[in-house]
Amino acid sequence: MFGMDTMTFNKIAGALLGAALLVMGLNIVSEGIYHAEKPEQTAIAIEIPEGEDQGKPAAAEAPTVSLASLMVSADAAKGESAFKACKACHTAEDGGANKVGPNLYGVVERPIASHEGFAYSDALKSKASENWSFEHLNAFIIKPKDWAPGTKMGYGGLKNDAKRADLLAYLRTLSASPAPLPAETASPAATSTESASPAATSTESASPAATSTESASPAPASTESASPAAAPTE
Repeated sequence: MFGMDTMTFNKIAGALLGAALLVMGLNIVSEGIYHAEKPEQTAIAIEIPEGEDQGKPAAAEAPTVSLASLMVSADAAKGESAFKACKACHTAEDGGANKVGPNLYGVVERPIASHEGFAYSDALKSKASENWSFEHLNAFIIKPKDWAPGTKMGYGGLKNDAKRADLLAYLRTLSASPAPLPAETASPAATSTESASPAATSTESASPAATSTESASPAPASTESASPAAAPTE
């Protein structure tokens, strides 16, 4: 091995160098032929509309029950039981003293922030031009600090619709003359249906026989005037 002459060594070195140059040349040529541009985006973007639940059916919204409907079936006795928790801050009897909160006798339809001798918050004083209607009381009891931000009342609220209606029914009894129950308002659909039925109007106006029959029958009117028991039901 040590006797290798210079000529042989040069041949071997030249062969290795030539092989290396050949490999490098092939790489350069192949990149030039098969070069692929790098994509600007490496994935396919799929847009999903906002608010769309992926593959899940939308849950049906629970029907909203009006306050008037809730009050019809409300139980004042249950409300009185629920009011026991309120007695730590309020009195309910006529002429009762103010405590942490004002006396609540006659609170329904009483002007807001008006009970004598109680220091109301500015939040309630700002609503003094309004009365404690069933709607206002209902909204206040749901969460006082949401309805009147800044109120002194630290009560967390009553979320259960039926229990809240029971409590309102009891508050209604705290009066010598209880306020009328809230009236059911007509839905927009019903209103549009009534206004979109001219056939009924024309039919009524085109039936003089029915008109004369009604005008000739005073008995129903006298029956209504003779039944005073209907008024207290409201």
